[in-house]
Amino acid sequence: MKVSVVVPLYDEELNVAPLVAELLPVLDGLGCGYELILVDDGSRDGTGAAIEAARGRHPTVIRHVALARNTGQTAAIDAGFRHARGELVVMMDGDLQVDPADIPTMLEAAGDYDLVHGWRWKRHDTAFKRLQTRVANRVRNALTGENVHDTGCPLKVFRRPVIESLKLRTGMHRFFVTLAKMEGFRTLEMKVNHRPRQAGSSKYGMWNRALRGLRDLFAIRWMQSRHYRLDCREIATGEGLANRQEKPVRADGAAEAP
Repeated sequence: MKVSVVVPLYDEELNVAPLVAELLPVLDGLGCGYELILVDDGSRDGTGAAIEAARGRHPTVIRHVALARNTGQTAAIDAGFRHARGELVVMMDGDLQVDPADIPTMLEAAGDYDLVHGWRWKRHDTAFKRLQTRVANRVRNALTGENVHDTGCPLKVFRRPVIESLKLRTGMHRFFVTLAKMEGFRTLEMKVNHRPRQAGSSKYGMWNRALRGLRDLFAIRWMQSRHYRLDCREIATGEGLANRQEKPVRADGAAEAP
């Protein structure tokens, strides 16, 4: 089994080296092959150079995927997914607010589930940001009919069929759980650690966290209302209507009891 870890990065120059230093020992302890895919989403700072420096130190396990321009988190994640080779794909942010030590437990749970997603049950964010998240989760659950504590947690583990089924658009990274459930995949929410940001700054404010999220939520709700899963098969030769045992029918059209 091989594990791919996908990390989208935008202006996270100061976090690249600490991320690699903390993450690689965890991946080494898995006892299986792995790759770390660092995706530079058109950063304006030295993120790309920091990734190259890390790849120079660990050329056999680190891969550098660079977007030509800043395209957004969904696009960066999608680019990482498209380059991933593992049977299991881990997604996490590069700001080190999620704990890489949670990854082995989530990978183990992925033996029984198709998508394992984190729940940052003890948040280390500002009170206002926690309030925004609480309101957003309640609204999302109300409109999607789900009961997810933390839809925005960036730490997730996907089995390969899940990422191959995803047809992503801008903003859809917020709804991976909903998209997976729409396709019939099994999901599990697990408690994970959350830590204060040590370097860099958040790329999300009131507009792109709340208003854009609400816009995308209505799009997801529309997709749910129009979605279907085909449950069909081709009838084999000799299995057609001629072989069916049909019940006798009375003159009024009702089937007679056997």
